[in-house]
Amino acid sequence: MANDLNSCSFIGRLGRDVESRYMPNGDAVASFSLAVGSTWKDKQGNKQDSTEWVNVTAFGKLGEICGQYLKKGSQVYVSGRMKTEKYEKDGIERYSTKIIASNIQMLGSKDKPESSANDYQKASGGSRSGGASGFDDLEDSIPF
Repeated sequence: MANDLNSCSFIGRLGRDVESRYMPNGDAVASFSLAVGSTWKDKQGNKQDSTEWVNVTAFGKLGEICGQYLKKGSQVYVSGRMKTEKYEKDGIERYSTKIIASNIQMLGSKDKPESSANDYQKASGGSRSGGASGFDDLEDSIPF
């Protein structure tokens, strides 16, 4: 199993606002659905569209940032690992697959120019140095 790879990457738009909550230890957890589309031509040459819904969960600082800045319709790049959970509902075993995010980048939107999203991504990146939380210097560098 040392050579296995569990890695997923998506670009899509949020189908609803982020649901934020906190675990008993104080860590943030953010959950949202991402609409990922694809287009192709069928045998008759007609354009066909399809949308897949991807459930995404982000923990810790990443989850806190998602809760603050992502809204329904936001376009984002998400990378992480796939996780399937088993649960029981009405006596029937069911399965749910979601992506545990390790990286989320905001992409351009109708409301904000591309440079705003890029500046935000630089400000929220893991290479930032500063205080323990890192949120104090975040507000100064976000242009919106």
